[in-house]
Amino acid sequence: MGEAGKTVHSALLTYTSMISLLTLCPPFVMLLWYTMVHADGSVIQTYEHLKQHGLQGLKEVFPLPSSPTPWIIIGSFAAFEAVLQLVLPGKRFEGPISPAGNIPVYKANGLQAYAVTLITYISLWWFGIFDPAIVYDHLGEIFAALIVESFMFCIFLYIKGHVAPSSSDSGSSGNIIIDFYWGMELYPRIGKNFDIKVFTNCRFGMMSWAVLAVTYCIKQYEENGSVSDSMLVNTVLMLVYITKFFWWESGYWCTMDIAHDRAGFYICWGCLVWVPSIYTSPGMYLVNHPVNLGTPLALSILAAGLLCIYINYDCDRQRQEFRRTNGKCTIWGRAPSKIVATYKTEKGETKTSLLLTSGWWGLSRHFHYVPEISAAFFWTVPALFNHFLPYFYVIFLTILLFDRAKRDDDRCSSKYQKYWKLYCNKVRYRIIPGIY
Repeated sequence: MGEAGKTVHSALLTYTSMISLLTLCPPFVMLLWYTMVHADGSVIQTYEHLKQHGLQGLKEVFPLPSSPTPWIIIGSFAAFEAVLQLVLPGKRFEGPISPAGNIPVYKANGLQAYAVTLITYISLWWFGIFDPAIVYDHLGEIFAALIVESFMFCIFLYIKGHVAPSSSDSGSSGNIIIDFYWGMELYPRIGKNFDIKVFTNCRFGMMSWAVLAVTYCIKQYEENGSVSDSMLVNTVLMLVYITKFFWWESGYWCTMDIAHDRAGFYICWGCLVWVPSIYTSPGMYLVNHPVNLGTPLALSILAAGLLCIYINYDCDRQRQEFRRTNGKCTIWGRAPSKIVATYKTEKGETKTSLLLTSGWWGLSRHFHYVPEISAAFFWTVPALFNHFLPYFYVIFLTILLFDRAKRDDDRCSSKYQKYWKLYCNKVRYRIIPGIY
């Protein structure tokens, strides 16, 4: 096959994968919810249910959000987070310069919003104003409503990208499916201050993960009169990880998700639907499957998970400190080794970047993904190994991060060229030291 043929073949595969994700993701979310909540976590049991009950079985697996409850819950949560994003104080933060030369400006108030959200949610339960168990009881309808609402939101983003882009970092590929899937705008905003990707990725997606983790814990307590040690380990590790995320939120604004991926179905629908449903699924399973690990095993899993989260944090901290000081810092007690790389912008300007090659970043080019995947395993393993489905998130995360590492390497290779080759010669492994 010639180069032209390879290019066409690659484009067809990419296009096919887009269509597959657009059509298969929504039903998978509902199948996962039903299997976790109503089929004992067993894929075979779900299959037998559908086989035996036919159309009626499908209605149970794909409930219509016909009551106002799921819409009120979603609307209230979204409005609350949007208000917090706008009104809470925070330091001004400038993101990395965009391909078109724009510098996005943010208000860094994610940690405050996270604290206010959890305190408010737990207080509403504690004082008997709102029972979070209602969220769990309507979870299927909530996910179904989210699927519909998020599709509509992505259509809005597609139209906005055509008629009212927020910056020059926008444009069309000429293909409606690609534009809808990848997105039209890099930094879409409503007005001057409301950043849409910060809302979808951070304030709705990641915040709903935390809220649902607490919800599952409360639901198990209300059902059984106690919370199992497996649920406690799962919830604590998830909340520590999410706390780390919001502590480091401004660093996230410099990552591929925000600085390079446009706002389309891939990112926005994923954060609005996939994160609250798939990322929370181990806790969703544990609600009806309380496992008593025993104190020694529970503490061992907790300690291992906390260590992974800390290493993941320390990886990001090293890189942030290195960038903040322009390489004039210490990494593991000594001056960092680095490669000084130059590159040209779209405007033809020559810029310089420092590539860190010591500390965690000397082990592999994306070593921070190793503790991230490991942490996900440790907050899932309290479910033990009776069923495969609780581990779907770990498998999905592994595929996602390995793909992201490749895409990031490809982008850096195109950007830094010969300097990236020098970097790869010095830091040989992409993710797993000594293996890959």
